[in-house]
Amino acid sequence: MEVIMKKGTILTLILCFTFFTAVPVFAHFGMLIPSDSMVMQDDNRTVNLKLSFSHPFEVVGMELVKPKVFSVMANSVKKDLLGNLKKIKVMEHSAWQVDYSINRPGIYMFYMEPKPYWEPAEDCFIVHYTKTVVTAFGDDEGWDEEIGLKTEIVPLSKPFGLYAGNVFQGIVKLDGKAVPYADVEIEYYNQDGKLKAPTDYMVTQTIKADQNGVFTYAAPKAGWWGFSALNPSDKKMNYNGKEKDVELGAVLWVEFHDMK
Repeated sequence: MEVIMKKGTILTLILCFTFFTAVPVFAHFGMLIPSDSMVMQDDNRTVNLKLSFSHPFEVVGMELVKPKVFSVMANSVKKDLLGNLKKIKVMEHSAWQVDYSINRPGIYMFYMEPKPYWEPAEDCFIVHYTKTVVTAFGDDEGWDEEIGLKTEIVPLSKPFGLYAGNVFQGIVKLDGKAVPYADVEIEYYNQDGKLKAPTDYMVTQTIKADQNGVFTYAAPKAGWWGFSALNPSDKKMNYNGKEKDVELGAVLWVEFHDMK
């Protein structure tokens, strides 16, 4: 009896240790990062854009197969850029890049729809509709225009020309309608890996949109910040003969700058 109790105690301790030392599940982010978010007259007019899928603060990458859609919308006109993508490595995993020449003033909205990513840790598929905005040669009209993605963050603040500490607002939309009280995950792109979060709770910050689907956040540091609004799809996908949930993410990447 004593031996059985000892074995039970040891098993309990092992389970407790495993629970409290388990690797945390960090947020996923589709990433679309341009080399410049504001192209001025004397700047290099070729913008390099890198497409990847990762845990951006932890600088841990996942495989990104060639997206289903990659395009740019400028002056309300959409142009397919999928054929221009070149395969690269980002965070030691498959990613993509393109060089895009900007020749006229305007607001350039780059966006991708990836192919569904199976995440065994969450037992679901992930599809992050990801976009970023580049402005050129002083034009700042049309930055709040909707692309018309399945799910999308529509900015209420200019998604460029922001100082660290500025408040950023956006509306979370799904099928063209605002999503009340949507969960929005926010993460800093810790590109050089130098920053360390005091606790795992501070790797990803999570807020909720209000009753109108509007969220508000003040970025505390200069750099690229990702906003990811998550909603379940009303459709499931098949995986090994079983119907699985699909997480839809509306992701927007915004750059903040130091005031010098």
